Amino acid sequence: MGIRFIYGRAGTGKTYFCLREIKEKINDGNSHPLILLVPEQFTFEAEKYLLETVEKDRKMRAQVLSFKTLANRVFTEVGGLTRQHVNSCGRSMVIYKIMEDLKENLKVYYKASRQQGFIKKISEVITEFKRFEVTPEKLMDTAESIQKEGLREKLRELSLIYGKFDELLHQKYIDEEDALTLLAEKLEYSEQFKGAEFWIDGFTGFTPKQYKVLEKLLKKAARVSVTLTMDTSKDSIDNTDLFYTTKKTEDKLLKICYENNISYEKPVDLNEGVPKRFEKNEEMAFLEKHLFSYPYKIYSKDTKNISLFKAVNVYSEVEETAREIIRLVRDENLRYSDIVVTARDLKRYHKLIKTIFSHYGIPHFIDLKLDIKNNPIIVYITSLFEIYLKNWSYESVFRHLKTGFTNLNKEDISFLENYVLANGIKGGKWKEEWKYSFRNRLDKLFDDQDEKEALEKVNTIKNGISEPLNKFYKDFSNANTVREACEILYNFLVERDIPQRIENLIREFKENKEFEIANQYSQIWDIVVDVLDQMVEVMGEEKINIDLFSKILDIGFEAYQIGSIPPALDEVLVTSVDRMKSHNAKALFVIGANDGIFPASSFEEGILTDEDRQILTSYEVELDRDTKAKVFEEQFLVYTALTSTSKFLRISYPIADHEGRSLRPSIIISRFKRIFPQITQFSNVIEMDTDEENLHRVSSPDPTFNEMIKSFKEWDIKDKINSLWLDVYNWYSNKEVWRKRIEKVLEGFNYSNQVRVIPSAKIKRLYKDEINFSVSRLEKYAACPFAYFVQYGLKAKERKIYSFDPPDLGIFMHNVLNEVSKALEKEDKTWEDLDREYCDEVVNIVVDNMLKGVSEHILKSSPRYEYLSKRLTRVLSNAVWVISEHIKRSSFIPSGHEVAFGENQMYPPIKIILSNGEEINLIGRIDRVDVFEKGEESYIRIIDYKSGNKELKLEDVFYGLELQLLIYLDAILESADKENTDIKPAGIFYFRIDDPIVKADKDITDEELQKEILKKLRLDGLVLKDAEIIKEMDKSINGTSYIIPASINKDGTIGKKTKGATKEQFELLRKHVKNMIKDLAEQMINGNISITPYRKGKETACKYCPYSSVCKFETNFEGNKYMFIKEQKEEEIWNMLQKEVNKDGDKVD
Repeated sequence: MGIRFIYGRAGTGKTYFCLREIKEKINDGNSHPLILLVPEQFTFEAEKYLLETVEKDRKMRAQVLSFKTLANRVFTEVGGLTRQHVNSCGRSMVIYKIMEDLKENLKVYYKASRQQGFIKKISEVITEFKRFEVTPEKLMDTAESIQKEGLREKLRELSLIYGKFDELLHQKYIDEEDALTLLAEKLEYSEQFKGAEFWIDGFTGFTPKQYKVLEKLLKKAARVSVTLTMDTSKDSIDNTDLFYTTKKTEDKLLKICYENNISYEKPVDLNEGVPKRFEKNEEMAFLEKHLFSYPYKIYSKDTKNISLFKAVNVYSEVEETAREIIRLVRDENLRYSDIVVTARDLKRYHKLIKTIFSHYGIPHFIDLKLDIKNNPIIVYITSLFEIYLKNWSYESVFRHLKTGFTNLNKEDISFLENYVLANGIKGGKWKEEWKYSFRNRLDKLFDDQDEKEALEKVNTIKNGISEPLNKFYKDFSNANTVREACEILYNFLVERDIPQRIENLIREFKENKEFEIANQYSQIWDIVVDVLDQMVEVMGEEKINIDLFSKILDIGFEAYQIGSIPPALDEVLVTSVDRMKSHNAKALFVIGANDGIFPASSFEEGILTDEDRQILTSYEVELDRDTKAKVFEEQFLVYTALTSTSKFLRISYPIADHEGRSLRPSIIISRFKRIFPQITQFSNVIEMDTDEENLHRVSSPDPTFNEMIKSFKEWDIKDKINSLWLDVYNWYSNKEVWRKRIEKVLEGFNYSNQVRVIPSAKIKRLYKDEINFSVSRLEKYAACPFAYFVQYGLKAKERKIYSFDPPDLGIFMHNVLNEVSKALEKEDKTWEDLDREYCDEVVNIVVDNMLKGVSEHILKSSPRYEYLSKRLTRVLSNAVWVISEHIKRSSFIPSGHEVAFGENQMYPPIKIILSNGEEINLIGRIDRVDVFEKGEESYIRIIDYKSGNKELKLEDVFYGLELQLLIYLDAILESADKENTDIKPAGIFYFRIDDPIVKADKDITDEELQKEILKKLRLDGLVLKDAEIIKEMDKSINGTSYIIPASINKDGTIGKKTKGATKEQFELLRKHVKNMIKDLAEQMINGNISITPYRKGKETACKYCPYSSVCKFETNFEGNKYMFIKEQKEEEIWNMLQKEVNKDGDKVD
């Protein structure tokens, strides 16, 4: 027995030396085993190297093992397999159950155990304790000695959890760390490795338990050779040295040999001369030697094999990497398997790499294990319990249904989802028969027969979901043990044909050549079964409820990650820096070389902080390295990665991330620039239109096609193009498949979203010969004809959601105020009779009555909406009081509420005769009309209630955006003219329903508070510029009015703050509005549906428009222009109105 060290820096051929010796030993005539022992993640690659080196028929004597497979070999021979193996999944589930049982004793960790990922951290720290042979008893003893209270409590609880875990496992289970302990015990009884020769390669260091195994191997084997990546030229090194970790490994192994009287053979030093890997690459040899040497030397020549690339963002970084890979394979005779792409944070890149490499046709394998929690099969299972635990919430139900593992098709799911969302269905409603009307929620899309059929359909779909699930929940609640619960879940999945559905999916993926996804799905069902098996093994006879079962199941799935094996031989390897082990790489691309990322500058501390570890070390409790040591070890990781290629090295770094945030280059970039001042550097931050750059953009057919199209777009703008792209175009044109694609793309160059005028005959069919128009529809058309067409012509509607939106709020408030006015009539009261107390009382009664008759009213559906109901009651009570104050202070009294004009209404419709002789009717409903009688003259004011801020602006009236108040006024005045009644306009106003916040610097009286409220809720609109009428409208006016937008000077004249119009100006507005109605109606009937939204300052019709995805309005599209509304002074608007009426004469009929 003896030990031999094989020294060598990176690239010196240590692995090659081991394989060559194994080959020589095979032919020496002996029969003892020849074992290459490597880290678990590198066994596949090592097997491949061994097969390439050794003749197939002689390979049986030479074997590749990891510590795990070594243990299995020994246990198979001498025993040790009787104890059930518990993997990380089972370990995590056991720990969670233990923490639930110990919750009364866990003050620090119990609440944290509910956080996602926390159980995994506890599992990791227990693994660390086991790995470094720290027992629960030692942990508890140390805790009692520690003065720091926080750490003492942490260690005490960790000791409790760890102790219970150890106690449970020792009964009949074994985990990976225990397996190493058992391996060390059993090795001395094993005969198969007696006299064997071991080559241990690829390790930087070992855990205490692995050292114990190695100690037994050293006693058992004929010789153990250990490769160490280190520089033997230094006599002593400190903890900042590049090779400090491997030096510590050497020291520990020598100590074991010394203590066990194991011979130390002459080492093999491969450091002399140029490293084997870089014999033909001067630049790489220089890099390996001087990257982390201090002081460093400078390579003064230009570099041909090493380069840097600065990318504008991560996408262009990966795309440039793909282009360069294509070039290397095409021009440098490299195979894809010669190329490695690596990143320190691969999760940041893997989706992008998968997309871009597939687009470029680059075969690749991404060596990354992925979480399974978002796999549809896992979501199907976890949402099964989520539905029950979240009381059939919308989110949980449709998360379950959309996995694709139910019997419903997409159309049925969408139909059901629309109905559920529109009616706010959850909880116990899933057990009832659904009778909620489709018409109420979906704007009368159904007649009676259609509704009956739709209800039958939605209930059939609902029952198909709820009945089997409710049966499952009933069966599950009757389960007495974990074993029974697992059986019920397994049987449910089998009854739903989940295994067969998975097989069908795998077959489809393979047929579509999606082998990676097929591989992932083929693992998932085995994982599900394994999780259930682990649950049964470790807690099978324990009592459990559905909540705890669900949480433990989630913990089990969280512990799993799935990876793939390379599906082909010739493909690019994409891996993370910490998993790199590719001695045969000829080209290496290091991506994401940004500050703090490569090398990594920070690490998560975990359960035990660096300070905790330092304190434990002082109590002789040795654990794994702290984060500071990991930062130093990053240097070795970077060194290993950058020196793993023999021919070509490209390091790239983006200057912006996915979201456009700036990124700084890594310190490695500046280091390279210092060592290689003439290093080749590339960048796409500024694109160059050179022949060389254009040629570089020619790669695989798909991406080159896109580059060609991009060049054509630039040609369209700059009126010039590189002739290369015309040659590329000719190549595609001669291929039929690509020719059709070119035609489609070129059609897109001339794309226009402009719409044609619809013939009048079709318009009539579209709008169903409608002759009645509401004011809101006309305003909608004025804002954007196309939006009107989509809403009222195509009947496009947003998905209905069970919520209380601003339109619902407005309708509710209008209804309450109307009911209040009816209540006053019944009680023979007037608005002047109301005091604050009565306002509160009457509004409360009205709101209660409105909600009492509707059991499903949304305002009763949740505590949040019940609070909203109370707040609305307060707002409306305040509104009623303000209205009463307005009327008390005015000579104007309400003559009607909800006053309708139209056929068979109180007032006839406004009739407009169009140029072609057709007649249209304008209909509507006025919130309130107030009247003031002055002798034989009558003055009216129109009041419209608004639940939000609304201001009447003359420019909005002029352009048709605000027609409502003037149309309402015209409906009354036109009717009066026909009846020869003398009625004059006194004003048109918006009344804002609100409960404003009053800010004051000091205490104010109730009277002052009321004045402030009245000022904030002052009517907005236009008042007749008649001082006497203004005084009648606010009898208490003294200066600026509290209730109307007017002021009176001390001399009795109208003040400047008055927002008003003369009698003649009201007439101008009425005529303009009628002209506007006629123009808009004629445009509508003539088929104008142009995409011309208005724009006024920053405000546009597009801001809240739900149809932007339909029109695709963009100002950079040809013909896409706003209808600009310029903010103008009132005087300018009045002049424009006067000119219009003078020009048109008696245009309006």
